[in-house]
Amino acid sequence: MLVSLKKKIGLKLSLNDPRWGNRKDDANKAQEGKKPGEGPPDLDQLWRDFNARLNGFFGQKNRPDNNGGGGMRPDMKGAGITVGVVASVAALIWLASGAFIVQEGQTGVVMTFGKYSHSTPAGFNWRWPYPFQTDETVNVSQVRTVEIGYRSTVKNKQARESLMLTDDENIIDIQFAVQYKLKDPVAWLFNNRDQEETLRQVAETAIREIVGRSKMDFVLYEGREKVAFDTQQLMQQILDRYAVGAVLTNVTMQAVQPPEQVQTAFDDAVKAGQDRERQKNEGQAYANQVVPVARGNAFRLLQEAEAYRSMVTENAIGNASRFQQVLVEYQKAPGVTRDRMYLETMQQIFSSASKVMIDAKSGSNLLYLPLDKLIAQSAAQDASAAAAKAAAAPTASTALPPELIQTVEGSRRDSRSRESSRDREGR
Repeated sequence: MLVSLKKKIGLKLSLNDPRWGNRKDDANKAQEGKKPGEGPPDLDQLWRDFNARLNGFFGQKNRPDNNGGGGMRPDMKGAGITVGVVASVAALIWLASGAFIVQEGQTGVVMTFGKYSHSTPAGFNWRWPYPFQTDETVNVSQVRTVEIGYRSTVKNKQARESLMLTDDENIIDIQFAVQYKLKDPVAWLFNNRDQEETLRQVAETAIREIVGRSKMDFVLYEGREKVAFDTQQLMQQILDRYAVGAVLTNVTMQAVQPPEQVQTAFDDAVKAGQDRERQKNEGQAYANQVVPVARGNAFRLLQEAEAYRSMVTENAIGNASRFQQVLVEYQKAPGVTRDRMYLETMQQIFSSASKVMIDAKSGSNLLYLPLDKLIAQSAAQDASAAAAKAAAAPTASTALPPELIQTVEGSRRDSRSRESSRDREGR
């Protein structure tokens, strides 16, 4: 078959040769000294040379051609062995193509005609080569990230994903990132067509539901962490329902702010709210400072009034009791009791006086001046005056009620009238 093909090819080449039929010119040119290496190669000779080298490589010998002329024809048995060896090598290479290595932290998934067959652990593994089986390696230890509302940087916004409506009908711009790992590589490969897009849509659905149930101020300020936590919980429920084969590790809020078109007005409103809170805090601080002081002063005044009432009452009771005792003694000996009362009164008066009494009727030139007592008495008077001023200062700052002042003055007048009456009786 090959020989007939070669003859046909040679015939076609001869027919296409423009000098076909002019063999004499070729013979003349060859006689004129044309070199044998010039001109097209001979296909038969190339085939014979190839078979000879191949047989020599495998230890076969060429046999002479039956056509005579000492030519060599190919050995068909040797050619069959050659084809078998080549087929064996090709089969080994094909079988070796089924070997694959799975790195640590990865899982190999083997598929038979596109259907899941089994999973392989880390290390060296083998499967049937293509087209019977194929494999795919899935990294289950890698932490993957899906960005919602932006791409790569926060400035590269995706308004279609980030803008959403709150419960109080305000528009808010939220950009966040979702980090996850794979827990089931088979579900990850076969249950969803575009896994990353599925995760992005699930994240967008969950955040819109959470934000739609919250107020704008709550999402912007004190509720950011709670919004992220609730979003993660809701996303995990949806992913488990879809059997995606992923587990969420973290939801991070990158930017939470109002839209750019109303950013200036929103900043003014925020500043006004901050000023209101500051003034409320200042008023509360002033109230916390003044109210306890006023309550303390009121309680102190009540205690002082109670103490004064107790003192006046006890003094009155004591004076009444002392008067009763003096009356009993006076009835027993009126003269002696009157003299004793006179002497005690004069002694009390002279002990607090700063004057020296001299008996001019005695006619003595020797005067006794108690200078030490006079000096001590003057020092005591100065100290009592200073104490009276110090006591008068808080009394002036915390003025007593008019009724209490009238009561105190009336009691003082009564005590003075009683003392004057006793003095008159003593005389």
